[in-house]
Amino acid sequence: MKLNFFGIIIGVATFLVIGLFHPLVIKAEYYIGVKSWWLFLLLGVVSTAASLLVANLIISILLGVVAFSSFWSIGEVFQQKKRVEKGWFPANPKKKI
Repeated sequence: MKLNFFGIIIGVATFLVIGLFHPLVIKAEYYIGVKSWWLFLLLGVVSTAASLLVANLIISILLGVVAFSSFWSIGEVFQQKKRVEKGWFPANPKKKI
């Protein structure tokens, strides 16, 4: 019997990618503000294009996960701003509004 590890690899990598984007959104809002949304858009578009062009199935899937995590992060940056306004996260005192 041959074991297929693709599901486990993709599952773990997806978990790590999502876990990485959570602090990225917090840091992006802290240092750049909501203007950082376009960086997530750019990363999402580039990752989507790369996902279409890569021949390796696992890498293509993971690039798709990065792409849609980036797109999801656009909304999260705006939500993070609201969380900062509520006092749930610290505001950057040096950031120019």
